[in-house]
Amino acid sequence: MITSSSTRGLPSGSLGHHVPSAEINVTPLVDVMLVLLVVFMVTAPLLASGLKLDLPQAATARPLEPKEPIVVSIDRDGRVSVGNDITDRERIVAAVRALGADETRTIRVRGDRGVSYGDVVEIVDTLAGAGLRRIALVSEPPRTAQSPTDAGVIRTGALASP
Repeated sequence: MITSSSTRGLPSGSLGHHVPSAEINVTPLVDVMLVLLVVFMVTAPLLASGLKLDLPQAATARPLEPKEPIVVSIDRDGRVSVGNDITDRERIVAAVRALGADETRTIRVRGDRGVSYGDVVEIVDTLAGAGLRRIALVSEPPRTAQSPTDAGVIRTGALASP
């Protein structure tokens, strides 16, 4: 009997039993997804901050008005303005406080691209040294940004808390 090289040494009738399968076993995927679902269901309530309260009602209660941020700008020549008024660097804190700056009001620092990094840090340090902690650095949003409301504000680590 002459055999071809592909069937040499195999018992007769065994060629059809070892055909590779093209099916995907989804059971491990479903198992992993169910475990993740349970983990997220358990941890989601823990992520909610604060306590659930049933607050009493008051006839004179009014909603708090959101305060507009105070903007401090530094132009290419190093001139500093607080709001729309140009001021000296020594008077920045007084000018910011005159606009009503306190611990709850955000101060946005805008620096021209040509301003040295040291000048921006000096302004932020002056404001933080005066006890103003809600300081944010403002940048230009990318050209493809879809949401102009929250793009462009970079909060400075420990100095800012929205």
